[in-house]
Amino acid sequence: MTKDDMQFEEPEIIYIPDEEGNEEEFEVIMKFEVDGSEEKYMMVVPVTDEAESEEDEVYAFRYEEDGDDLKLFTIEDEEEWNMVEETFNTLLGEMEEEG
Repeated sequence: MTKDDMQFEEPEIIYIPDEEGNEEEFEVIMKFEVDGSEEKYMMVVPVTDEAESEEDEVYAFRYEEDGDDLKLFTIEDEEEWNMVEETFNTLLGEMEEEG
């Protein structure tokens, strides 16, 4: 896949309910598995109507797929969070090198 192909790829959008039960729209920017683990993770950013900014907040979730259902789990363990953050930064660095 070339860089040009990626620009036209349809973004994957998921909806995550907030504390009040309102569904918020998020774009999945990356999915990955951590070496030595069966767990799958995704990084998402909120979809907003405002101009895109570099300050977008990135959220990480552990997820499981159950047929068409997607179950998201917050990462509360600091050790797990550090591992996910390190993996994400490594993958992001590799993507920037290719780009």
